[in-house]
Amino acid sequence: MFDKILIANRGEIACRVIRTAQRLGIRTVAVYSEADANARHVAMADEAFLIGPAPAAESYLRTDAILDAIARSGAQAVHPGYGFLSENAGFAEACAQAGVVFIGPPVGAIRAMGSKAESKRLMEAAGVPLVPGYHGAGQGVAELTRAAETIGYPVLVKASAGGGGKGMRVVTEPAGLAEAIASAKREAKAAFGDDSLLLEKYLGRPRHVEIQVFADTQGHCVYLFERDCSIQRRHQKVIEEAPAPALADGIRKAMGEAAVAAAKAVNYVGAGTVEFLYQDGGFFFIEMNTRLQVEHPVTEMITGLDLVEWQLQVASGKPLPLAQDQLTCRGHAFEARLYAEDPARDFLPAIGRLTHLEPPVENRHVRVDTGVRQGDEVSQFYDPMIAKLIVWDEDRDAALRRLRRALADYHVAGVTTNVGFLGAIAGHPAFAALEIDTGFIERYRADLLPPPAPVPALGLAFASLALLLWREEEGGKAATRSGDPFSPWHQTNGWRLNDDNHHDFRFIDGDAARPVTVHFIRDGWQLDLPDGTLTARRATLSNRTLTAELGGERRTATVVQNGFDITVLHDGNTWRVKLDDPSAKAAGQDGGDALLAAPMPGTVVQVLIKAGEAVTAGQPLIVVEAMKMEHTIKAPADGVVGDIHFNVGDSVSEGAELLGFEAS
Repeated sequence: MFDKILIANRGEIACRVIRTAQRLGIRTVAVYSEADANARHVAMADEAFLIGPAPAAESYLRTDAILDAIARSGAQAVHPGYGFLSENAGFAEACAQAGVVFIGPPVGAIRAMGSKAESKRLMEAAGVPLVPGYHGAGQGVAELTRAAETIGYPVLVKASAGGGGKGMRVVTEPAGLAEAIASAKREAKAAFGDDSLLLEKYLGRPRHVEIQVFADTQGHCVYLFERDCSIQRRHQKVIEEAPAPALADGIRKAMGEAAVAAAKAVNYVGAGTVEFLYQDGGFFFIEMNTRLQVEHPVTEMITGLDLVEWQLQVASGKPLPLAQDQLTCRGHAFEARLYAEDPARDFLPAIGRLTHLEPPVENRHVRVDTGVRQGDEVSQFYDPMIAKLIVWDEDRDAALRRLRRALADYHVAGVTTNVGFLGAIAGHPAFAALEIDTGFIERYRADLLPPPAPVPALGLAFASLALLLWREEEGGKAATRSGDPFSPWHQTNGWRLNDDNHHDFRFIDGDAARPVTVHFIRDGWQLDLPDGTLTARRATLSNRTLTAELGGERRTATVVQNGFDITVLHDGNTWRVKLDDPSAKAAGQDGGDALLAAPMPGTVVQVLIKAGEAVTAGQPLIVVEAMKMEHTIKAPADGVVGDIHFNVGDSVSEGAELLGFEAS
């Protein structure tokens, strides 16, 4: 076994690998960009080396910088995590040439399976069933168009390299194919440095089922059961579970054996995942990920194994710890990916500071894998994942209850998150009833992503009481500091010289003003809310946790204030309001039409119009790439384009006005 390893990654997966290495007595070396100097994985490691500026291309994707850190640290092996260089054959080869062990598969297996097109050719030869499609060398629009006609619409345009939903487009009719090809090529080139594509028949309601495989250098290979990853949005997994529910035992066994055959076909070593689409009793190979998957914890929860430990053992030349007939599966597990993103804005990544971060308590049923702490920044430069929430119990129903409770107990403030969206999926009756496939989110979109609703009376009540208690605390401190601590002017109990005892608050909820008046009564408060009156008693506030008796019912919420912004977290709900104040209004002025502004920091990749050009409503004007995803800015109405403020390649900040526009 190794004495010291370097983790060529960041965030959650770097922390995950460090935990196992520390348990095994292995020293760890972290690498970090300038943006990650104070990151959690840096603090956890025994040593850490700066490898470059914030952009990944100048740091985490720099083979030379990472090899230099390996040489300086004396690490014997490098764990690539997932993403970045984890499936880069050139990096694995460079590690071997430098005399350091790459904790992953052989270079040949990475090259073979790293190209979706090449992997399909190999699987076809090995007898593994494939989705009907095209994975040829010809990449011209004409060739791809002919292939699509042969396959039949709808087709899936898919980047040959990489994953995570990048470079994927569903095309339902011939008219949309050329633009989908061009867009997918641009996105694939930006994300993976390779713009080659393949086409697949787009199945109507398939499930995404994947098999965890493991192989050693002695020729042994096993499968560690399956995971269902069907709950996806934009081809990116949202909630995964293991084992895959409602699969016949014969199908499970056949898929596992096909996955092992796929691994053996490329002389695989280490951890890998073979992904299939399953529909109507049939399954079809789609790709193999030659690395540890993001969702590997659900497999660990049902097997009781540490897959990172297995990786380290296999990479050090040891045989697999268990044979196929020794592997057992117990219970059911879910993993939910908690992201800083705004589901109401088409899952646009969010950036900002995590002003409050309180995960649920971990125990044998609940696990939290994260790379951030309270106070950390979610940066524009990297994937905006906050954490993976993993739960386990004896059966699916019990595990699903655990998931719903743990999501309700996950409190995040400072950035917009998808925790409410995850809770809506976990609580949806169709999800509980196993009506799952890759179209689940779109099919139930109206249920999962309802229109924004006003903050309810309960949220306003919590915000008002928290403000009162904070002011009471500050008033007490001010009184202590003053020369007259008993002066009534220091009181925060609503005392007025010639008025009744009350406080007036005015909150901004979206575009609406929501006034609240709090009257002091003998044993508590009476809150005059926009929709009625509520009595509050016995309110206490401790470390942002507010507990009060509201309308005769004892309730608890977390209330976070950041300037004039107030966030209330209660029972899985996140309510945000702004305390109305003249200075807050001045600070919040918007500088332009949001439809023609950059949705977040990014880079202009296409300018589709010219100054003075007449355009129609909905016409694409500019394409901005942010966090490796393309966002098209469209005309809000018929009109004429004014000055264009940015060119292709320019960086833009969030809210920057991209161009002038005059509606007809």
